[in-house]
Amino acid sequence: MTIKSDNRHLYLQVIDRLKQDIEVGTYKEKEKLPSEFDLAKQLGVSRATLREALRILEEENVIIRRHGVGTFVNAKPMFTSGIEQLNTVTDMISNAGMKPGTIFLSSAAIGPTEEDIRRFSCSSDEEIIVIERVRTANGEPVVYCIDKIPGKILEEKFSHEQESLLSILENKANRKITYAFTQIVPLGYHEKISPILECDPETALLVLKQLHFDEADEPILYSVNYFRADKFSFHVLRKRV
Repeated sequence: MTIKSDNRHLYLQVIDRLKQDIEVGTYKEKEKLPSEFDLAKQLGVSRATLREALRILEEENVIIRRHGVGTFVNAKPMFTSGIEQLNTVTDMISNAGMKPGTIFLSSAAIGPTEEDIRRFSCSSDEEIIVIERVRTANGEPVVYCIDKIPGKILEEKFSHEQESLLSILENKANRKITYAFTQIVPLGYHEKISPILECDPETALLVLKQLHFDEADEPILYSVNYFRADKFSFHVLRKRV
């Protein structure tokens, strides 16, 4: 198992070796790695070299280090999507070969906040429909969703049987969403949402805050979705201009 030296820095070789061992199943998802002393000895490198490799692997979310407990292999995300693609949660789950589901929590018509007035260019006496749901994959909770829609666009008492709000808006309100401005915020343990999503204390969340626009460039949906970071990953294609 000792590293075979090449021209690259040793810590880069250690990173490749550990990734390879995880890929072939030598170390399985959520399995604890050997101690730093034992792993450094097995690989034939110094503990300083090993620590640098582990630091980078942790930044890449390949492993997770729990203080006083040990180092564990992170679970691979089940769902992945390009952030430039406006995929629904339903589509992401279905594309992974799993059955999407919804646990409906609440729906209420409330007065708009100052941010809602600015966001939707509505008046203070207009109502905003706020919907809270948990999205599931094969019955497992994976996303907590808070959605806001102006009441003039969609009535509060609509059917919640359909999974995708984008489809509901298109079919019930004749408003097709064409693009969205998205902000991604990493978040640690959330006192309310993490237990609902059945997260371990170390499991992080990825929060997507999105303002959706229809074909007339009118904002019609604001969503805040809390994704389990061990289940979802997002990437973006960047081009040099």
